[in-house]
Amino acid sequence: MKKIAGLMVMLMVVMGLTGCAATTMIKKGDLDTQTKMSATIFLEPVSQKKRVVFVNIRNTSDKDLNIAARIKNTLAGRGYTLTQDPDEANFMLQANILKVGKSDARASADALSGGFGGALLGSAIGGSGNSANNAAIVGGILGFIGDAMVADIYYTMITDIQVKERPLAGEVINQKQNTSIEQGTGAKLTQNVSGGQVNWKTYRTRIVSTANKVNLKFDEALKPLENGLVRSISGIF
Repeated sequence: MKKIAGLMVMLMVVMGLTGCAATTMIKKGDLDTQTKMSATIFLEPVSQKKRVVFVNIRNTSDKDLNIAARIKNTLAGRGYTLTQDPDEANFMLQANILKVGKSDARASADALSGGFGGALLGSAIGGSGNSANNAAIVGGILGFIGDAMVADIYYTMITDIQVKERPLAGEVINQKQNTSIEQGTGAKLTQNVSGGQVNWKTYRTRIVSTANKVNLKFDEALKPLENGLVRSISGIF
């Protein structure tokens, strides 16, 4: 009787786990993509002849992406003239794609809240307890079953953006920069840069794009992530 009762309990737990997996499949069966900006950038409206932009898009992630050409084409379609000479530009767009890969909701939120230049920190979900060995074994087996059935997958793209625009007539821009650079674990380099007038007004922000779906594959997430980034960057202009 004890063996039968134990098997019944196990069956009920597995059925409950199966029900949870089915619920997750229903809730996250469709691809959900989001693109968020850590700070809004407002540029001054200018005449058509001043809508000249220098674009420099870098990718220091470990993924091959089709971003730079798409952004340039989108800006050209909005009436901007692209130049390879920064001295001719009235606007300058610089971007660096820092990271593309698996993540989770917490890590994505942390990357966004960190803003431009913020640390790229992962997050881990764990726990501890004093359960008995048998319960731990059963929990491990059931957890493995659940993971094999469904996996709630996030892919995240993190990009730092710097936009510059020429000052308006009569505007004077003075710049002062303080930089603190860690040198390993035992030293820190501090640089203070100050000077006179500069020729640009500078704005910085971070864009975090996420794609989420049950059992999501990277190839399925890549295009929507690229679309969100291109749309967000070009939207600044």
